[in-house]
Amino acid sequence: MKNTYFDLIEQSYYFPQEGFDLRDGYLTFHGVSLKHLIEKHGTPFRFIYLPKIGDQIKKARNLFNRAIKNNGYQGKYFNCYCTKCNHFHHVISEALKHKVNLETSSSFDIDLILNLYKEKKIDKGRIILHNGYKTDDYIKKILLIQDAGFKNSTIILDSIKELERIQMLSGNRKIKIGLRMAVNEEAQSAYYTSRLGIRHTEMLDFFNSNIKNNENIELKMLHFFVDSGIKDTLYYWGEFQKALKLYIELKKDCTSLDSFNLGGGFPIRNHLGFEYNYEYMINEIIKNIKENCVKENVIEPDIYTEFGKYTVGESGAIIFKVLEQKKQNDTESWYIINNSLMNTIPDAWSIHEKFILLPINKWDNEYHRANIGGISCDHSDYYNSEDLNQEILLPKYSDDDKEPLYLGFFHTGAYQDAISGYGGIKHCLIPSPKHVIIDRDDKGNIIDYVYREEQSAEEMFKILGYKS
Repeated sequence: MKNTYFDLIEQSYYFPQEGFDLRDGYLTFHGVSLKHLIEKHGTPFRFIYLPKIGDQIKKARNLFNRAIKNNGYQGKYFNCYCTKCNHFHHVISEALKHKVNLETSSSFDIDLILNLYKEKKIDKGRIILHNGYKTDDYIKKILLIQDAGFKNSTIILDSIKELERIQMLSGNRKIKIGLRMAVNEEAQSAYYTSRLGIRHTEMLDFFNSNIKNNENIELKMLHFFVDSGIKDTLYYWGEFQKALKLYIELKKDCTSLDSFNLGGGFPIRNHLGFEYNYEYMINEIIKNIKENCVKENVIEPDIYTEFGKYTVGESGAIIFKVLEQKKQNDTESWYIINNSLMNTIPDAWSIHEKFILLPINKWDNEYHRANIGGISCDHSDYYNSEDLNQEILLPKYSDDDKEPLYLGFFHTGAYQDAISGYGGIKHCLIPSPKHVIIDRDDKGNIIDYVYREEQSAEEMFKILGYKS
């Protein structure tokens, strides 16, 4: 009996499933022929499938609005995209088509906001939330856009001392602010309380002594974010209830406070067996806020989210070719791919993040356990753990096969380019791969084009100072 890779996947998961199917023995991604892309662009290449971004935004917005309606909730929902997740122009432009608001994290993000305004992709009424540590330069640029007429720009305080610096630089301007609550981390964390935000035990005293009677400061929002994500766990609900209780206490003494920010944290599919009840979690969040506010006779706040990874993560992928298979001992086989995993998918190396890994071809071949290695000289440049039995199972192939084995890492659209330093210097001077954009026209036909070719030696030499 021949146990093929297709048999393995079909018996282990629901397959085909959203985004993934087979056509003539080759994997497709949201109906896009990966065989065609490989033949057209070669490998390695990364791509962004733009329509998925809009799908995710609409899904989140519809689920929140449905929960608001079902619970008779009085507040509204506002979707913000956090730019740090993927700063590329084509990504943010696609998100803005769906009327998202924006969240910034650093000084240069403000330059990005001004550029988007210059291109008429946003107007001065767009809601912009400013997170991150506020350097003087960051504060000055926030004040600059506020002076320019961005009336819905709100600074989220990350520490108590930021308010003093803001007031010193802002003069007599009236400033809208939010307060970020520091959360306690999960038990396995290396530290107990997040460095981000203000301790919840200090928040009320800080409000009463520095904000309550300050005519130039208008408190609009309470923000909290759990780094491990929005999950149906005792830990998450404990931090959620702590933040909600704090909001209610502040609201009783602050009429301008009207917004509760859940931050980010919606998970994305990182394996074919992924299960998460988005509808249930959103409904529970809305129901809990409603019940607590009614109980305390407080008006329900507007709800904000800052979904970045959820918005763009599932739109991206990277395709590699297996250059060589090596059997280093009786039990270990290696597939060496034509780039570096450390350089292209740094989260897999640095924080052991998992992505959906699937072969593009050879689904009718038998399978075996394999490790994947990059072409850098670093021993850490590998990927060898998947959801299925905590090991990677991939099709076998013969060195005499006319067609090489191609592999795809999927749902890599968030953070990987920023963390790897896209277009910069890479480990072992291995270049950033070709970058392809995939979209659909008004009739639903697929459009693909090269955003940027593979990084050249000349580009790297210029950065390193070998060329002027």
